[in-house]
Amino acid sequence: MKVSVIGGTGPQGLGIAERLAIAGVEVIVGSRKEEKALDVVAKAKEDLADYDLNIVGMANEDAAKEGDVLILTVPLAAQKPTVEGIKEFCKDKIVMDATVPLETAIGGKPFRFVDLMEGSAAERTAKILEGTGAKVICAFCNISNSHLSNIPEEIDCDCLIAGDDAEAKATAAEIIDKIPGIKTIDTGILEKARIIEKITPLLIGLNIKYKSHYGGLRITGIPALDKD
Repeated sequence: MKVSVIGGTGPQGLGIAERLAIAGVEVIVGSRKEEKALDVVAKAKEDLADYDLNIVGMANEDAAKEGDVLILTVPLAAQKPTVEGIKEFCKDKIVMDATVPLETAIGGKPFRFVDLMEGSAAERTAKILEGTGAKVICAFCNISNSHLSNIPEEIDCDCLIAGDDAEAKATAAEIIDKIPGIKTIDTGILEKARIIEKITPLLIGLNIKYKSHYGGLRITGIPALDKD
C-alpha cells in the first residue's frame, strides 16, 4: 500500500512521511513543485541514513494519482486549491485531512480557531470531493510537528480521528498506529472533526504557556480502548 502525503514538504507532512517510511510504509511526498519534493526527500534520506526508507518525491497531482491512501498536510489557505487540484485522483480513496483552521491563515494568532462555513476543515474537504467516492477522515490534527520530527523517540500522544466510513477509519488507524507510541482513537462521524480540530490551538496555547513543544493528549478511562 502506497501512502501519499500531499503538501508533504512542510514540518508536519515530512514528519508523518518520515515516521511512516521508517515503519516500513511505501511513502510518496507531494509538493506543488516536484523539484521541491525531490530535494526534501533527498535531504530526509541523508538525515535518516541509518534507516532503509522507501520514500520518493513527486508533484502533488502525481502523488495523489500514485497513492492508495492520501494524507493532506497543508495550511488552511492552501487547502481548497490543493484538494481541487487532486480531486480527479481521489476517486474511492481514503483521504486523511490534517488541516486545522488556525487564525494564522488570516494573520492572527496560532492559538485561535477560525470557524468555517462547512463546520470543519475535514468537512470542507469532503464537500469538495463529493461525488468522487473518497472517504475523508480527520486525522493527525492533534499530533505536533515537534513530536513527529523527534526521531527516534516514541510519540506520547493519542491520534483522534473522525469519519463516516468505518472500514476506511480502520485502515487509517492501521497506518497511523505504525508510528511508535501513537494510539489511534475513533471518535465517531466526520462531524466530530469540529471538536478535534479545536484541540490543536488549545495544545499550541499550552505549549506556549509552559514553554514546551511536546504537549499532547491521551484518552483514559474507557475500557474498550484499553483492550488493545
